[in-house]
Amino acid sequence: MDKIKISSAQFETRNNDKIYNLSIIEKLTKKASEEGSDVIAFHECSITGYSFARFLNREQMIDLAEYVPNGESTKKLIEIATKYNIVILAGLFEKDENDNLFKSYICIDKNGLIAKHHKLHPFINPHLTAGNSYTIFEINGWKCGILICYDNNVIENVRATKLLGADIIFMPHVTMCTPSSRPGAGFVDPILWENREVDPTSLRLEFDGMKGRAWLMKWLPARAYDNGIYVVFSNAIGMDDDQLKNGCSMILDPFGDILAECRDLDDSFVTATITSDKLIAAGGYRYINVRRPSLYKDIIGKEHESEQKVVWMNENSNE
Repeated sequence: MDKIKISSAQFETRNNDKIYNLSIIEKLTKKASEEGSDVIAFHECSITGYSFARFLNREQMIDLAEYVPNGESTKKLIEIATKYNIVILAGLFEKDENDNLFKSYICIDKNGLIAKHHKLHPFINPHLTAGNSYTIFEINGWKCGILICYDNNVIENVRATKLLGADIIFMPHVTMCTPSSRPGAGFVDPILWENREVDPTSLRLEFDGMKGRAWLMKWLPARAYDNGIYVVFSNAIGMDDDQLKNGCSMILDPFGDILAECRDLDDSFVTATITSDKLIAAGGYRYINVRRPSLYKDIIGKEHESEQKVVWMNENSNE
């Protein structure tokens, strides 16, 4: 384990149009492979679309979801990975043989399924089952983990994944530009997206402000820094159903510094070369080694009633 070249992508997903979404995944994967990337990561539910699922009933969710690894989308990803000799990570809704539904993120190479993570804190649809385990796997000798969107806002999840051995955590999202109790939050007007070619400045002011990137910068670098990990953050851009998302897909190092970030207002990716030396040089490595779990193990593990309220969820949804 020394170096690995990773790309983080963003694109505008179409609702329940797997053929189109997979075509964009293939287009960006081909380009990343040609530029020498070993891995490319896409956003949460990049195969299926995301926010529209809040309106779906159980039967519709079952129709949308697929088996993994025997579903058509997984097979297509394996085909793409084989064709371009690259590792691909992408998201979709999954069902099992008992029609239990999950929000899944899968890692694929030419040999098939490497890993699968079920979102620990799903909320977009009430018929989803929460994952109950962390996900650790290897890519080219690197220990990796996956945490999907809201999973990363619960800081214990990131630390647990690190303590289980992950030096790279893939963090697929569909996030930002939604209402919240925090100051400055809210939706971004879709008209700004429609006018992005003639007035990119107004869109950028919204995307980069407290509705978007400025909020992300409050916590994402801290996850990387505190845990001494590389973070591969992938996010949707453009319209996700009726909600506008601002992209900002990026890769951060264990110092919490951004190595590469998507700043284009279209389907794109950025790439960074990750090296092992920073894992030990970063402060997070020392912080983990000086921990005193005896002080707080009983506090951290104390039982409580889990409650989650998402402000932006439409009152007409199935939540």
